[in-house]
Amino acid sequence: MHQALLYEKLTDGRVRCNTCQWRCDIGIGKTGVCRMYQNKDGKLYSLNYAQVSSIAIDPIEKKPLFHFHPGSAVLSLGGWGCNFHCSDCQNWEISCTDLPLKSRQIQPDELVAMAKENDCQGIAWTYNEPTVWFEYTLDSAKLAKENGLYTAYVTNGYMTTEALDTIGPYLDAYRVDIKGFSDQTYRKLAKITGWRGILETAKRAKTKWGMHIEVVTNIVPGINDDNDQLEGIANWIKEDLGELTPWHVTRFYPHYKMTDVLPTPVETLERAINIGRKNGLKFVYGGNIPGHNSESTVCYSCGKMVIRRHGYRTETLGLKSGNCAYCGADLNIKTDAEAA
Repeated sequence: MHQALLYEKLTDGRVRCNTCQWRCDIGIGKTGVCRMYQNKDGKLYSLNYAQVSSIAIDPIEKKPLFHFHPGSAVLSLGGWGCNFHCSDCQNWEISCTDLPLKSRQIQPDELVAMAKENDCQGIAWTYNEPTVWFEYTLDSAKLAKENGLYTAYVTNGYMTTEALDTIGPYLDAYRVDIKGFSDQTYRKLAKITGWRGILETAKRAKTKWGMHIEVVTNIVPGINDDNDQLEGIANWIKEDLGELTPWHVTRFYPHYKMTDVLPTPVETLERAINIGRKNGLKFVYGGNIPGHNSESTVCYSCGKMVIRRHGYRTETLGLKSGNCAYCGADLNIKTDAEAA
């Protein structure tokens, strides 16, 4: 076990974990909501430090991150556990579980060496929620930056301000899920109610730490596909993160505890895309619909295609230092030409 970084001691041997916004009050011998932090004799320990459930070399577009080092390879890895319990979880086998008795260990120095040996330009913590793996991701991110690698969190955004400010200097990209825009949606999908803290943390990641932000909303029929929620998300992105922030609206497929819900109609995704654009967002992408014209990046100023995509295949056509090569418009794209 690895001692946790962000916690405070309470009375009677209890501790409060300050890693995520649950701020679990944990008794001796007990774990918090994520099941990855345990109170042992009045001290809080991470149970999953360096415990890797899955690892792969991915295109960065798979995260999805479309405006961050497009076409690059990223070493992606996940651990165990999550602080959400989403009914539609795609990776429930590793997220909705206790730490298994046997797990692959990859220490931070080994991880960085692995990324460089495989010609990856960066490391992404993904597949499960990286916040519940906080100490490991922090140590790894520090070492990655020392070695010229970019770093990315694929997150539900429920980390505390303390956690964000601790890892902020070492994190380049923050790909955050916004599951809906109502208490009812977050209760239904993720079993939480204090979802507006997610919005505040994402804004802070951009304004205080200058992270590259992209937002994903998985559109689930009958839950978060109404115009009010979609307009709420689009307006929040524009006002708090900026009109050049990419919004990915992705197609839901039946999974885990929601196998009785039909896949999202393509027409619903197209309505969401139109809502985003009508509300002032310059880049709204459809996800899980390979071949759809919304996959590619088109310059909002001159109308020319800058990056063509089909699934995870990426072809750069007109990009120059993050700007449109044809008219010079700022596209908010972090390129390989810029320092990681």
